[in-house]
Amino acid sequence: MKIENKIETLEALGYDHIGTSSNTPMRTDAFKLSEKEKISIIKEDVRHIMETLGLDLTDDSLSGTPNRVAKMFVNEIFGGLDPKKKPSSSTFDNKYKYGEMLVEKNITVYSTCEHHFLPIVGKAHIAYISNGTVVGLSKMNRIVDYFAKRPQVQERLTIQVVKELQAVLNTKDVACVIDAKHLCVNSRGIRDIESSTVTSEFGGKFKEEATRREFLDYIKLDTKF
Repeated sequence: MKIENKIETLEALGYDHIGTSSNTPMRTDAFKLSEKEKISIIKEDVRHIMETLGLDLTDDSLSGTPNRVAKMFVNEIFGGLDPKKKPSSSTFDNKYKYGEMLVEKNITVYSTCEHHFLPIVGKAHIAYISNGTVVGLSKMNRIVDYFAKRPQVQERLTIQVVKELQAVLNTKDVACVIDAKHLCVNSRGIRDIESSTVTSEFGGKFKEEATRREFLDYIKLDTKF
């Protein structure tokens, strides 16, 4: 009876956009297996799923799919689970004494919904105010990409990006806004292709209305080349 109740609860929660922690839920033995071993196991699991669905894996178009999916999971779309792949973020002295906020907007987000393993696609906008150090512009994109390459909840992704930059820059004055489409909403269930999800995390001075408003006004700018 307890197991049935738990299954019912999990099924109900699975259709809502929820998260349990700002840290990605990971087992303590998550890195016991090598990447090669993980690919081998996942390949057989994907093969089993496809065969269960009734697909003919002897067909030339399908025969390589299990291996492709396994390699994609481990090396690409879930590569951000591996802490060894975390981008190094060297900081530099703010020698030019730039004292205003720096905004990096329209950073492409490709992630995966952890509830249905369907894509999350959108844009991230980041800002920080230097307290004496700065970070290379591309590093902000790489930080977003690293945390996005996991099974994710958008709220968690937003928080993780801010926390990482706060640690790198040694300042609380960091903000992030993400606007993204979730294919678990757009392609299944309600199948609303127009809706998107917006999340935000504001730290330090960005909790002040004037600073937050300035940041939000910047990301509205229509940049064209």
